[in-house]
Amino acid sequence: MSQTQVEPIVDRRRQILDAAMVCFAKRGFHQASMHDISAEAGISVGLIYRYFENKEAVISAMADQHKTQIQEVLERARQAPNLLESLEILFTAHCCSENTPEVTSAFVVDLFAEASRNNRVAELVRDVSKTTMDGVADLIARSPESKSASHDLTPRQITELIFAINDGILMREVLDVSNGTENDRRERHLKLARSLWRLLFSTETATAYA
Repeated sequence: MSQTQVEPIVDRRRQILDAAMVCFAKRGFHQASMHDISAEAGISVGLIYRYFENKEAVISAMADQHKTQIQEVLERARQAPNLLESLEILFTAHCCSENTPEVTSAFVVDLFAEASRNNRVAELVRDVSKTTMDGVADLIARSPESKSASHDLTPRQITELIFAINDGILMREVLDVSNGTENDRRERHLKLARSLWRLLFSTETATAYA
């Protein structure tokens, strides 16, 4: 199959998945229908069913897409010159997504809620979480900072702490009623990443990032 034949298929699937994220963020998984997704995407319901069998298939595809995005973020973080900059990339990744931070945050919060009552969604969330946490734990384990830290936390324990904070950030984004700009949000997340880094890693360069 030629490149020109492949591109429309990929673009259409992405169009549907982007629309689905907006619908799920606005209405939740149960309330959002395939008709809602088709209206958001500006295409017919019949066309959506050419690409996805049902709503769960859409969610599964979104999980696969998210795993790919995670791998891209982790690769960027691995290329950073130090652990602080790696953490900054991880903490601000969702600020740079094509969807607005509000949509991304609302989607993730509802995804976790759905996982508590839907075993299939829970499996998808666990799979994505494992991919992310394994990557971050490996990144920390390989960093020089982790070998000179004053605490006795393992890379996995540090990763658990990072994710607990990051999940809290997403929750706060949903609850935040301020009219802060995207750059304001990014700066808040950068400040948190730098504060966490200072707490966890005691090195001679710490003051450079204060």
